[in-house]
Amino acid sequence: MSLIRQLWLLLAAVLALAIVGAVSVNLLSTRAVLQTQLAVKNNDSAQALALVLSQQRGEEELMRLVVAAQADTGFYRSIRFTRSDGRPGIEQQGPAVPLRAPQWFVALLPIDSPPGIAQVSDGWRSLGQVAVVSQDTYAYDELWRGGVRAAWVMLGVGLVAALLSLVVVRRIRAPLEATVRQAQALEQGRYVIVDEPAMPDLRRVASAMNGMVVRMKTLFEAQAAHAEALRRQAHCDALTGLSHRAHFLGQLGALQQREDGVVGGGLVLVRLADVTGLNRAVGRETTDHILQTVAQVLSTYPERVAGCLAGRLNGADFALALPTPGLAAETASAIALALRSSLPSFSTGVRAYVGAVEWARDAAPGVLMAQADLALAQAEAGKPYSAEVLDGTPGDSSVGEGERAWRVQLLSAIEDKAARLRLVDFPVVDRQLQQLHLESPLRVQLQPGGAFEPAARWLPLAMRNRLTALFDAEAVALALGAIEVDGAPRAVNIAPASVVDSGFVAHLRQWLEDRPRLAGSLWLEVPEAAAADHFEAVQAFGRAVRPLGVRFGLEHAGERLHRIDRLFELGLDYVKLDAAVCTGVAASAAGQEFLRSTVALLHALSVSVQVEGVADDADVRTLWECGVDAVTGPWASQR
Repeated sequence: MSLIRQLWLLLAAVLALAIVGAVSVNLLSTRAVLQTQLAVKNNDSAQALALVLSQQRGEEELMRLVVAAQADTGFYRSIRFTRSDGRPGIEQQGPAVPLRAPQWFVALLPIDSPPGIAQVSDGWRSLGQVAVVSQDTYAYDELWRGGVRAAWVMLGVGLVAALLSLVVVRRIRAPLEATVRQAQALEQGRYVIVDEPAMPDLRRVASAMNGMVVRMKTLFEAQAAHAEALRRQAHCDALTGLSHRAHFLGQLGALQQREDGVVGGGLVLVRLADVTGLNRAVGRETTDHILQTVAQVLSTYPERVAGCLAGRLNGADFALALPTPGLAAETASAIALALRSSLPSFSTGVRAYVGAVEWARDAAPGVLMAQADLALAQAEAGKPYSAEVLDGTPGDSSVGEGERAWRVQLLSAIEDKAARLRLVDFPVVDRQLQQLHLESPLRVQLQPGGAFEPAARWLPLAMRNRLTALFDAEAVALALGAIEVDGAPRAVNIAPASVVDSGFVAHLRQWLEDRPRLAGSLWLEVPEAAAADHFEAVQAFGRAVRPLGVRFGLEHAGERLHRIDRLFELGLDYVKLDAAVCTGVAASAAGQEFLRSTVALLHALSVSVQVEGVADDADVRTLWECGVDAVTGPWASQR
C-alpha cells in the first residue's frame, strides 16, 4: 500500500474517531444533565403536590381531583399517593406520549428518571407520601435531537478538515511523486532535477536527490568524455584527429558491407611530398601545422556530408571516402585547389598531389586502395597540386534512367509488395549462443523477376523521393507478420527521414496499439547519426513506441555516441556498435580499453550492448571479455 494511501486511511480513521468521540461525549454529558434535571424536577413536583394534598385535610375526592389534574398535564409518567394507614392509595398514569427517538437509541442510552418523594400530612397527622415520576420521553427526544445536531456539526467540521487535509496531502504528494519520477528516471538512465518544495523535511529529501542526480550526471559526463578520449586514442591519429589507417579501412569496409550502406562512391588520396625534407627545411612544428592544414581541408567533407569518411593513412598520405558515386573527380579538383591556396603560405617547398577513383559496392578494399594509389602516382608525375582520376567500375545502368524512373520502380514495388518486398533474417546471439532476436533488413525487387536488392541500392533514391516512410511501414508490417508466424523477435531499421515524419510515427503507434501481443517482440532501431543530428525527433520516437512494449535502440554506433548530448534521455534499450569500431579489437589494446569504457557507460544506463559485423573468433572472445551482451554478423550466422 502506498504511503499516500496509508496517510489517507490514517486521516480518515482520525476524523472518524474524532467525530464518534465528540458525538459520544456530547450524548453522555447531555444525558447526565437530563437525568439530573429529571431528578430535581421529580423532587420539586413531589414537594409541590404534597403541599397541595396536605391542604385537602384528607378529603378523598379532593385529593383524587388534585392528583388527576396534575397527571393530566402530560408531563408525568405516574403519580402515586400511598396512605400511611395501609388503606388503598391513589395512583394516576399520565397520557402516552409518542417517542420520536429510535428504539435502538433508547436501548443504547437509557435515561434514569428517579421518582420524587414527599410526605403528605394534616397538621401533625401523617396522611402518607406521594411519589412523582416525570415523563422521560421528552428527555429521549431531546437527547436524540441534540445527538443528531452534534453529528451534523461534527460531520461539517470533518468535511472542512478533510478539505484542508486534501490540500495538505496534495502539497505533500506533489514533491513525493516528483521524487518518485526522479528515481524512476534515474533507474532508466535519465537525469532529472526537481523543484525543491517549501516543506523543510521534503525539501531536504529533494535537495539530497538533486545533489545525487547532479553528481551522477557529472560522473556520466566525465565517463563519456573519458570514453571519447579513448576512442580518439584507439581510432584516431594523434596529430590530426582523423581516423588512422586501420580504422579508416574498417570504416570503409563496413560502409560497403552494410545492408543500408552505399551502392558506390569515390576514394580520394592526398599525399604530401617529402615530409622528411620539410622537417629539415621548416622544422617539426611547421610541418605539423602543414599536416593539420591538410587534415582540416579533408575534415570539412564529413562535417557536411553524411557517410563521408576522412583518415590519415601514414605520415604523408591522407584519404577521403565519398558515399556518393560520380563525385570523385569534382572533389579531387576542389581539394587540390584548396591545398594550392593554403599550403604555400608555410613554405614554397610544400608540394601535394591528389589521386581519386570511383568505386562500386563490391570492390575489395585492397584493390580499391591500389587503384587510388595508381591515380596518385600519375598525379605525382605531373605538377604540384595536380589531381588525377581513374575510371572506376561502372555503376548500375538503371542510374542513367534518371530519378523519375527510380521513383516509378520504387512505387511499383510498393504496389506489388507481396511479391517484391521481403525481409532477410540475420541472427543476433548472446554469449551463450542463444538467439536474442533476428535482424531483419528490407530488400526490394526493383525490377519484376530481378534480384532483391539491399537498402544500399534503393534507400538513397527512396530518401530523395521521400518514400522512406512507405518502405519502413511495409518493413514493420512484414516483421509483425513473421513474428505472428514463428514468434521470433525481429529488429527493423527505421530511416532517419521516417523518424522525423510525425505522420509515420502516429500511424506506427496506432498500428502497434492494435497489435499489443506482437509489439512486445518487435525491436526498432535508428542510426546513430539520426540521434546525433535529430535528437528531439529520435527521443520523441522512442517515447512513442517504448510504452507499447517495443524495444528501441541505435545501430551503427560508436563514432559519435559519446558526443550525443543527453544520451541518457533517449530511453534506449540497446545499442549496436558499428563493425568499424570493433573489427580487429583482439589485436588492439587501445581498442579494448575504449570498448570496455563504452560498455560500462551504456550498462550504467541500463542499455544492452551489441556489436555488428563480427567475423573473427578472436574478436568475439575479446568482445565477451569486454562485457558485450550480443553480436551479429558472419560469425553469428554460422553458429
